[in-house]
Amino acid sequence: MNSTIRDARPIFLRTPLAIFAVTLGLAGPASSQVTPGSDGFRVQSATFENNATLPPSAVDNITINGSNVCSLGGAAGGNQSPQLSWSHPPRATHSFAVIVFDTTASFSHWGIYNISGDATGLPANAGVAASTYGTEVVNDFGDARYDGPCPPTNLPPNVHHYVFTVYALRSELSVPSSANFPANVQALFHALLDAAMRGEVLGSASMTGLYSTTPGT
Repeated sequence: MNSTIRDARPIFLRTPLAIFAVTLGLAGPASSQVTPGSDGFRVQSATFENNATLPPSAVDNITINGSNVCSLGGAAGGNQSPQLSWSHPPRATHSFAVIVFDTTASFSHWGIYNISGDATGLPANAGVAASTYGTEVVNDFGDARYDGPCPPTNLPPNVHHYVFTVYALRSELSVPSSANFPANVQALFHALLDAAMRGEVLGSASMTGLYSTTPGT
């Protein structure tokens, strides 16, 4: 399906790391619009189109009284991370990281890093707990896995923007963690920011999925 394109030079001026500032309340909402990067680093998905509604397979499944509160009409959600594929990463790429972030609510849904530099994507449902595709961090649901959209109903803005960002790195990433304090997405953002300052983040590519539980949106 169609993709968006984003390069990350200079990295601090690119939208994906601007999301880091949003989480700290230092900037306004990051734009979901993207422009071609100089090296053509691109991400796309067979699961959803860029700037289109995410399918039920990617939506969370939180059931109350037999109804999924995360979907219109209460239909079950698959809670599976979408398929992602990328192409034309920077030549010196040694590893990748992926972050899924709701820029509408400043809420993280998935973080995984140290994906092999030989990888050209992730299959659907790669974001299970203890994924074999990389090292996952704890999201804002408190889970070290992918958790799909579950925005509140009738709480504007009703349509949420879920930005899927793939980062290309010159080396593997180190994210501080311990048994009592496992690494979370914010720690992964910090590690990426530190890596960017050392010139280790070579580029990034993003695409955006939309979702709402409010009827008529």
